[in-house]
Amino acid sequence: MFEIVGKSILITGGTGSFGKKFIKKILDYDVKKVIVLSRDELKQYEMAQEFTDSRIRFFIGDVRDKDRLYRAFDGVDVVIHAAALKHVGACEYNPFEAVKTNIHGAQNIIEAAIDRGVQRVIALSTDKAASPINLYGATKLASDKLFVAGNSYAGNKETRFSVVRYGNVVGSRGSVVPFFKKLKEQGEVQIPITDERMTRFWLTLDQGVQFVIDNLSRMNGGEIFIPKIPSMRVTDLAKAIAPECEIQIVGIRPGEKLHEAMITEDDARHTLEYDTHYVIQPEFPWWREEYSLGGKPLPEGFTYVSNQNQEWLTVEQLRDLVEGMQHSFS
Repeated sequence: MFEIVGKSILITGGTGSFGKKFIKKILDYDVKKVIVLSRDELKQYEMAQEFTDSRIRFFIGDVRDKDRLYRAFDGVDVVIHAAALKHVGACEYNPFEAVKTNIHGAQNIIEAAIDRGVQRVIALSTDKAASPINLYGATKLASDKLFVAGNSYAGNKETRFSVVRYGNVVGSRGSVVPFFKKLKEQGEVQIPITDERMTRFWLTLDQGVQFVIDNLSRMNGGEIFIPKIPSMRVTDLAKAIAPECEIQIVGIRPGEKLHEAMITEDDARHTLEYDTHYVIQPEFPWWREEYSLGGKPLPEGFTYVSNQNQEWLTVEQLRDLVEGMQHSFS
């Protein structure tokens, strides 16, 4: 089993919501060093005021710059790849930029990790990568496939790559929660909803970070790990945040789905179910049966889609999550 204690860890896009929470948690594992790689010097400066642990290093860099990655990965044991262009609308309007960061950046991470002898790489993905209809989802699907294939590309090197895919994170930057809260604080009487049928997978930031850490020890290379998480109705979220406001239906935006999927019917054929998560297995000739111990095959025709979930968040549960958000984010 892979041991995190004493390792040097680098996280790309580390000044975001996920990065901050990840660093807080990973420092408790008695790691040797944590490197934050990101493009924004202001965010790094602000983060350095908050995190004063001597094990933290800040590197200015971009995943588009392979030379910078080669320097940053020197002596690194673990890479968590969280950097991406993630806003659906921005990716639709700036498609070449999305490809450069989300796809070319993934290739740069893979090549630098192999050549620098990084032991473990986990790339963060999204439910939008399953049956994508927008460019963001398409670039993340391509990224997922690159990271899975990176295990074969590594040959006899020790570097192993896996992917973690999950749904919306409660209140993360750019999510609908801060938007709804802002409208309420401004005294708006209506909350815009694109479609009253819309559903989404949801998890807390703590859950997302812990799932990534847990999979560092689970991974053998090539898996796509998917947590079992509840779904929520966007109309219920609006009621939880601003019950006094009316719901205004404004229509689905370009690139938006009614419901999100995390496992398609085709992926389900080589997916195993565990108590707390699913694993989409790679179709490698060297994949061994012992990697699959404890997992159950899924029934024919299975899909993991937000509107067909077995677990749902109520309005009251959503309200509790939103009210506790200030304790989960910084």
